[in-house]
Amino acid sequence: MSNLWDLSHIQPNTSIVLEGDTIPAMFWKAVNKRGQQVWMRQKKLGIWRAWTWTQTAEAVREISCGLLSLGFAAGDTASILSNTVIDWVLADIAILSCGGVSNGIYPTDAASQVQYLCEDSRTRILFVEDDEQLDKALEIRDRLPLLTKIVVFDMEGLRELDDPAVMSLDKLRALGRDNLARFEAELKRRVAACKPEDLAILVYTSGTTGKPKGAMHSHKGLVYTVRGYNTLVSQDEHDERMCFLPLCHIAERLGGEYFSLYTGAILNFVENPETVPENVREIAPTVFTAVPRVWEKFYSGVMIGLKEASPLQQAAYAWGIGVGTQIAGKVMAGQPVDGFLKFKFTLARWIALDNVRKMIGIHRSRFLVTGAAPISPELVKWYLALGVPMLEVWGMTESCGAATGVPADRIKPGSIGPAAAYNEVRLDPATGEILVRGGNVFMGYLNQPEKTAETVDADGWLHTGDVGLVDEDGFFRITDRMKDILITAGGKNITPSELENELKFSPYITDAVVIGDKKPYLTVIVMIDQENVEKFAQDSDVPFSNYASLTRTPQVQELIQGEIDRVNAGFARVEQIKKFFLLDTQLSAEDEELTPTMKLKRKLVQTKYAPQIEAMYRA
Repeated sequence: MSNLWDLSHIQPNTSIVLEGDTIPAMFWKAVNKRGQQVWMRQKKLGIWRAWTWTQTAEAVREISCGLLSLGFAAGDTASILSNTVIDWVLADIAILSCGGVSNGIYPTDAASQVQYLCEDSRTRILFVEDDEQLDKALEIRDRLPLLTKIVVFDMEGLRELDDPAVMSLDKLRALGRDNLARFEAELKRRVAACKPEDLAILVYTSGTTGKPKGAMHSHKGLVYTVRGYNTLVSQDEHDERMCFLPLCHIAERLGGEYFSLYTGAILNFVENPETVPENVREIAPTVFTAVPRVWEKFYSGVMIGLKEASPLQQAAYAWGIGVGTQIAGKVMAGQPVDGFLKFKFTLARWIALDNVRKMIGIHRSRFLVTGAAPISPELVKWYLALGVPMLEVWGMTESCGAATGVPADRIKPGSIGPAAAYNEVRLDPATGEILVRGGNVFMGYLNQPEKTAETVDADGWLHTGDVGLVDEDGFFRITDRMKDILITAGGKNITPSELENELKFSPYITDAVVIGDKKPYLTVIVMIDQENVEKFAQDSDVPFSNYASLTRTPQVQELIQGEIDRVNAGFARVEQIKKFFLLDTQLSAEDEELTPTMKLKRKLVQTKYAPQIEAMYRA
């Protein structure tokens, strides 16, 4: 890894890496250009299997011709209900190569949600990962008259299935192989006929308020944005990425799949969401994008590990991170780093910091990218002190992902950076809302023109719903969501996200929702980090029988109170949290309280736990 004070290895690339005006055009040009180079890798039964561009093209060609054999027409929609696996990518590119519309569905969605998304998108072919996802599809197919075929990636446990409407991906590929002579020319014609203005993908919002809305993105917008990403940070064929966030989410679809398609970086797929920490250490990505919760978990793991380290190891870490913090301070201030400090940092890396990076799996990372939710500035500083720049990007589904980004040579923790070179960003003078305009802004919401008109004004500005500030250098900072600012009974305006981010910096807190609108003081609902709190309880001989009993023990209550006291110390008295409530149910992405990206839904939590909230304001 290059030295922190020399960031030439992260400089943006403004040249066009790959020609093509649509995603399929770019893909097939990439195949011709890169051939036997490896594009994707996935671990199966303990062994990493590599996919070259040529092998990927063969699979895409067979799936595409299989779809054409089933009568899949240009403009038809196919949906993918699956975790993040290579088959997801193969199906996605095949759908687009046929001139179709590709729609991703979260694998955690219930059958009723899958039904709504298939109805709204007019899905004709539904790809599902396995028997669990197939069960959802079979439950609702009678209510989906447009659905003609269900294709299953993994047939384990389904060998005896005999259903004319269901086929395996292997059989779809075999169908395509059998019909190559008949449909290969038609496939090439479809790819060539695909226009930049055509609808390419649907990305449904998580639906924290009302039904999910299908954000429409054209090929033109996708290609424009993916080229723009390389002007934020440079990535090329020598880089390796991890692919583990949901591919139906804009972050992994654009920043993972399509950005790697464009730049040639290798995509490494994790075994499953639970093996991410182990897979990171195996893969050691050179470019690593994740949501704040992942960065928080890594930090928590290091902090918990330190408590079990020897006094000598603890002292080595303390000295090393102290030197790293000095370097980080100078880098952030744009000041030169003298030779003696460089020497101390080299020594700090050798003694402690390199071991911490290897423990996480970021020892080869040129830079880290965080987005999709706010992150604690202290966490950004910590990774920088380790010697790895963490760059925060900000955007949304409707802006095709990142619309701003922190440049590597001007890191400002707490900032989301200036506007990306490919779009304009400004504040609404009346409300402070952040507005975005550019070729990356979406086409609108499927079947909802009135919602589109509310979101994109007549001048083409996308109203993001985020409130912010901008400094003299053009760096933006999110202060809150427009609807999330709290006004206490005493008339004080509070930004809950600042408190919540500080709380989530604790290794014992996964998420938090601060309450206080029209209330005399602030309270908070806390979701504990199960793994770390259980370890605390075991180390402290705290008896508990299950998750609920763990949250109710006096020792855990005191532990969380201590974390709240730590955060309160940094805020004015009127901004301090007076009481808290620990969620006593172990939540997962299937629970209604959480978004698919594992964030607590503020409004739903406030409604569902209204009695507990009211109890915090009594007595």
